[in-house]
Amino acid sequence: MNPSDADPALPTPSAPGWFTRAVNSPFETGDIVVDAVPIHYRAWGDPGASGLLLVHGGAAHSGWWDHIAPLLATTHRVVALDLSGHGDSGRRERYTLDGWADEVMAVATAAGIAEEPIIVGHSMGGFVTLRAAVRYGSRLGGAVVLDSPVREMTAEEIAAREQVAFGPLKVYPSRAAILGRFRPIPDDGPFLAYVMQHIADRSVREVEGGWSWKFDPAIFARAPLSPQLISRLDCRVAVFRSERGILSEEMGLALYDRLGGVAPVVEIPDAGHHVMLDQPLALVTGLRTLLADWGHSIPSAG
Repeated sequence: MNPSDADPALPTPSAPGWFTRAVNSPFETGDIVVDAVPIHYRAWGDPGASGLLLVHGGAAHSGWWDHIAPLLATTHRVVALDLSGHGDSGRRERYTLDGWADEVMAVATAAGIAEEPIIVGHSMGGFVTLRAAVRYGSRLGGAVVLDSPVREMTAEEIAAREQVAFGPLKVYPSRAAILGRFRPIPDDGPFLAYVMQHIADRSVREVEGGWSWKFDPAIFARAPLSPQLISRLDCRVAVFRSERGILSEEMGLALYDRLGGVAPVVEIPDAGHHVMLDQPLALVTGLRTLLADWGHSIPSAG
C-alpha cells in the first residue's frame, strides 16, 4: 500500500538478505468467487507442482506468509489466501469453519495446484485446516497445524470475546497512527522488527476519513471447533507447537491421541504463538523437513 504524502512510511528496520529476497520474489495474484463472496489469493512457484495452501490466523491475512511462502516454493506451488472477512477478500454475514474450508479447497483448484494439496494453517487457520481435513481428507496430501489449541479458543478469539481487542473497527487519522497501534495477540514477543513492519504495512487500508484494519470483527462470532469434530482423518496430519505458544504440551498430546496416535508433534524452540514473527527460519526448516519426509514415504493405512 502506498502511503499518502502527508503520512510518510515508518522507517523500515534493517532486514537480512534472505528476508529481502523473499518478500521481493515474484508472485501471481488471483480472485475467485466462493458462495457469492470474492476470495483473494497469491501464488508462488510453478503451476501444476505439488501444492501447499497456507492459511493465516484470525484477523490476519495472506501477507503474514510473504517471507515464508517463497522459501517453500522451490519444491512446491505455494498459495496463500485471504479467508473471507480478512485481507483483500470480501465479507459475509456469517462465518463458519466449514465455509472457510470450502474457500481453501476452491482456491487450491483455481490457483493451479494439480495434485492433492497440503494445507498448513496457523492458529485459527489450524482450525480451518482440520475442518478441511475432516471434510476433504481423501483429496488432500496432508494437513499441518501450527500452534492451534484445538480444545479451546485461540488467543485472538478470547481477546475479542473479552472485548480487549478486535472490537468495532476504528478509523485512524493517518497511516502512521494506525501502524503505531499494530500489535499481535498474544503480544508474546520479542518479534523480528522487519517482519512486523512488513506485515503491519499490509494490514491496513485507506477508508473514508482515514485508515482502518483489513479484517471484519464479526469473524470472531463463529462457533468454536469442538474436539468431537476431530478424529482419525483420511490424510496425513502433523502438529507444530511453539515452545512459548498457546498449544501446551498437554494439548499437543491430547490432539495426538485424538488423531489416532499417528500425527507427529514437532516443537519449535524459543518460538511464541506467532512463529512466523519470531522464528520464521526454524518454521521453514521444520516444514521443509516434514515435506521431504512426506514426499518419500507412504501414508499409513491404519
